[in-house]
Amino acid sequence: MNSLFDKTQLGSMKLKNRIFMSPMGTTGEADGSYCNEGIDYFMERAKGGAGLIITGANVVSTKYEARPCTELSNFHHVERLNMLVERCHNYGAKVCVQLSPGLGRQQFTDPFTPPYSAGSVGAFWYKDLICKPFSKEDIHYLVEKVGYSASLAINAGADAVELHAYGGYLLDQFQSKQWNNRTDEYGGSLENRMRFTLECIEAIKQNVPKNFPILVKFTPDQRVEGFRTLDEGIEMAKIFEKAGVTALHVDTGCYEEWYQAITTIYSKHGHKLDVQKAIKEVVNIPVLGDGKLFDPKLANKVIEDGTLDYLGLGHEMLADPYWPTKVKEGRYEDIRPCVGCNECLLAGFSGKHYYCAVNPTCYAERDYALPKPDGSKKSILVIGGGPGGMSAAITARQRSWDVELWEKTDRLGGTLWAAGGPDFKADIIKLINYMKVQCDKLGVKVRYNKAATAENVLGGNWDKVILAAGADPAIPPIPGIENATPVSEYLTHNAAAGKKVVVIGGGLAGTEAACDIAPNADEVTIVEMMPDILFSAAHCLNNDQHLRNMVKDRGVKVAAGAKVTKITPDSVTYEKDGETIVLTCDTVFNAAGFKANNQLEDLLEANYDNITVIGDAIAPRKILTAVHEGYHAIRVME
Repeated sequence: MNSLFDKTQLGSMKLKNRIFMSPMGTTGEADGSYCNEGIDYFMERAKGGAGLIITGANVVSTKYEARPCTELSNFHHVERLNMLVERCHNYGAKVCVQLSPGLGRQQFTDPFTPPYSAGSVGAFWYKDLICKPFSKEDIHYLVEKVGYSASLAINAGADAVELHAYGGYLLDQFQSKQWNNRTDEYGGSLENRMRFTLECIEAIKQNVPKNFPILVKFTPDQRVEGFRTLDEGIEMAKIFEKAGVTALHVDTGCYEEWYQAITTIYSKHGHKLDVQKAIKEVVNIPVLGDGKLFDPKLANKVIEDGTLDYLGLGHEMLADPYWPTKVKEGRYEDIRPCVGCNECLLAGFSGKHYYCAVNPTCYAERDYALPKPDGSKKSILVIGGGPGGMSAAITARQRSWDVELWEKTDRLGGTLWAAGGPDFKADIIKLINYMKVQCDKLGVKVRYNKAATAENVLGGNWDKVILAAGADPAIPPIPGIENATPVSEYLTHNAAAGKKVVVIGGGLAGTEAACDIAPNADEVTIVEMMPDILFSAAHCLNNDQHLRNMVKDRGVKVAAGAKVTKITPDSVTYEKDGETIVLTCDTVFNAAGFKANNQLEDLLEANYDNITVIGDAIAPRKILTAVHEGYHAIRVME
C-alpha cells in the first residue's frame, strides 16, 4: 500500500515523498525573471518538506501577448531560475518548471487589443473583443519556443518540465470545441485539436535528455454545460500516454466556472477526485492531482487507496509551507489551514504580489520575518480575541514577550464564529481552532469574560496595547427594525430560521446566511438596497461565481435595488422601481453590515504611549486585514 512519504521516481527524477506544490503564478522582475521574493517563497516551501515544487507558468514568448507572470524565453532568464532550483535542492526538494505558450483568450491586461487564440471567439474578460486566430506559422513559432524553453530549463538545473495545457488557457483553447472553430489541421477532430499540444510535447522531447520527466497538466472535464466532458477527457489521456509523457497532472474546470479549477471556501474537500480517479483507471502512467486535499486524513487516504500517485497542495502551501513536515510528525493541530478566501488570487489579478490571509509572511519570507527573541522583556495587552487579537498575541509570545488577552465572551474567535457558521464554511472553524491551540501552546494568558471598560483599562503597566475589539452588527434606521434578528445570531446558532425568511442585506454575510437557510425553508428572499447582491464584496471572481451559483441552485430569491421601509413581526415592506411590495414572512434577519467597536481608542491613546488599533476595530473588513495587522503591530516593535 502506498503512503504519502514513499520514496518514488518519475523518469530520471527521484522524489523523497508523494507531496508536490501545485503550480501557481508568481510575480517577477521587469524582464520576466524570478525576483528575490519569489526565490525565497519557493525555498520556504522546499524547506517545509514538499518532495516536488512545480513552478507557476513560465511563458515561452511575449511576441503575441503581454507576460502574465514569469518568463523563460532567453538565456538571461536562466540565472534566476537556477538560483530558485538550487535553493530548493538544498532542502531535498525537486523542481519541475511549468512551460506555457500563452493565455490566449484569457488575457486580462488589455481591454483594447483583441488577443490571439485558437479561433475567432470572444475574449473572456472583454466579451466584445473577438480573438485573432493564430496562423499556422505562429503555431510553429510557439512550438519551437516551447522546445527552446525546455532546453533553458535544463540549463537552469530543473528536474522536470510540465506543459501548461489546462484550465481554458491557450493550449486548452485549441483542444476545446467551444473555442476552436478552425478548419485546418489544427481544428475539427480531437486529434487535430490536440495537434498543437502534441507538437509541443515532441519539441520538449527533442530538447531534454532521454528519460527526463515530462508532465502534462490537462483538464479532462471542464464541468460547464456544453463544454468538454469526461468521455473526451479520457480519450485525451490515452493520447497523451501514447505520446510518451511521463505523468499526467489532472485538473477540472475553466474560467467560466473558475471555482471548479481554483477552489473556494464553498468547495467540498476532494471535489476533483472523481475525475482524477477516472483518469487513473485508464492510463498506466502516474497521475498527479490537487483540489482541496489538505485534510491530512483525506490526503493519506487518496494515496493509500491509489486514487492518486502524487498529492498536490496549492493555496494550502501558501497558508502553511510546513504542511508536509507537520503531517509527517503527526502535528495536525499545528497546521495553519487555508480558508479558501482566495485573497492570494485576488491580489494577483489586481496587479499586486501574493498575499495570504492567514500567513502574513507569504511572499515576504525575508522582509516580514519575525525578529528572533533578544532577551528583551515587554508586556502586551490585547483587547479582543478575534483573528486580529489572536494574531497579535501569538506573535508577541513568539517574541517571548508577556501577553494578556482580554476576551469579553467565553471563547476565542470573535466574528469568525459567524463567518464559519454555515456548513459550507467549516474551514473557518479550523482556523479558530488552530489559532486557539497556538495561544495555548505558547502560553498566552487569556482572560475570558473580561470586557475592556473605561475603568479597567487604566493603570496597567503595558508596553503596548492592541485594540482588537472587532465590530458589532449595524442597526439601520428602519421602522420596526427591532423585529429583525441580527444575522450573526443565526450564523452562530443562537437563533433559528422559520419556513418563510427575509434577509435584509445581500452582502457576504446575508447571502451566505440565505444559502444556509434555504435547504430547510420554503422560501428565502434577500432584500438588498444596492443594484445587486455582493455589490460591494471585495472578493475574487471564482468565489463570486461559486456563491452566486449557490444562490441560484438553492432557490434563494433576490430583490435588489430595493429599499426596506417597514418591518413587522410577520412582514417586510420595501420599495422598488416605484412600487411598494409587502413580503409576508415568519423570520426577518438583519444583515445590514457591521460597525467598528472602537469606543476605547481615544481613552487608550490618552493614557498609553504605544497603542495600535487593528482589524474590524478600525473598520469592518477581512480576515486578512485582521491577521496581518495583528502580526505587523508586534513585528515592527523595537
